[in-house]
Amino acid sequence: MSSQALAKLPTAAQDLVKSTFVGNGQLAGSGSEADTKAVDEWIDKVSGGSLVGQGGSLKQLDEALTPQTYLVGSQLTAADVALYSTLHPESLSKENASSLYTTPAVLRYFDHIQNLPSIRNVPTAPSLISLDALIESAPKLERKAPEPTKKKAKKDTVADAKSETAVDSKAVVSGSAPVKAQASGSSGQPKEKKEKKGKKEGAAAAAAGEASGKKAAGGAAAAAADAGEPSPAMIDLRVGHIVDVKKHPDADGLYVEQIDLGEETGPRTIVSGLVNYIPIEEMQDKWLIVVANLKPASMRGVKSYGMVLCASHKDGKDKGIEIVDPPKGCQPGDRIYFEGEKYENVEPVSQLNPKKKIFETIQPNFTTLETREAAWVDPETKTVHRLLTKLGPCSAPSFVGASLS
Repeated sequence: MSSQALAKLPTAAQDLVKSTFVGNGQLAGSGSEADTKAVDEWIDKVSGGSLVGQGGSLKQLDEALTPQTYLVGSQLTAADVALYSTLHPESLSKENASSLYTTPAVLRYFDHIQNLPSIRNVPTAPSLISLDALIESAPKLERKAPEPTKKKAKKDTVADAKSETAVDSKAVVSGSAPVKAQASGSSGQPKEKKEKKGKKEGAAAAAAGEASGKKAAGGAAAAAADAGEPSPAMIDLRVGHIVDVKKHPDADGLYVEQIDLGEETGPRTIVSGLVNYIPIEEMQDKWLIVVANLKPASMRGVKSYGMVLCASHKDGKDKGIEIVDPPKGCQPGDRIYFEGEKYENVEPVSQLNPKKKIFETIQPNFTTLETREAAWVDPETKTVHRLLTKLGPCSAPSFVGASLS
């Protein structure tokens, strides 16, 4: 990043950038010419107010951040630190508060950056902000309850019923009291039928109790699976097949896809920011990989139930984005697991908890190998774990050393 670009930022943002990268020259990601240029361009946008502040648009920024974890490449750069400083509540809260509900990518990005150790280790870094509190402070839409409708009184009609009394002629002759027939409304069931009915009701109650117990046990198991440190095995990756794709009616850069994951409920609606990178003709009938257990999020008014896994060029997304391919012959819903005994037989969690930032923690270590195979590299042991299906590894069409998101 050039010193001229840095000088355009407010003093607080400049200080945060310098403190974050002290002793570290990676202000511009990989340091390539393309990354340096991209970082400078983002710095210009941040300092010029075209993203946030007067004249800026959170919705435009949200669209740009939808497919991204970082602004440039697959690691933190000066552009991210500058944008984070600008997005801090002093600026963010000045935006129309209702727009907070329609910019999930901005909120996700802001929360991810503010929790990074490299930011938190700076003594003068802005304080952590609770996004829940931020959203709660926004004005709520007033919803008027519908006026109660008056029900028309119904005329009660009571039919006179005469109970007939059966009289045993012999009893009348003998002078004994007449025997009354069973009153209307009594069960009149023999004792054996009542006993059978009681047994059935008891069995049904027992079955309901057992089902309730199993449901509670299942919930406890899911909670236990989500309780540990972030692990790639928690991410549910599935083979998907696009059966329909259209451009988003309210966002030029977004596709709205219907993706078959082999579920009984039918195809899922998934929104992807790929319009500027992949022609719609190439999206049609495409086989791909879906991150299937993200919390659903509204993207410009359309709720998205997952994310398409893509590979971004090692020199930045401006050099291209490719959809990661599953092996040929896979079926919709086939599971994709991480190579290694530690991960292969572990069930993913039903839904990733956004507050635990599981995907955001794992994602920076996704890459493609020299063979173009998609993999996750353990940041501690440096061991490589490929993304596999029962038919073999998943891979990018051409990118090597790409980041995946």
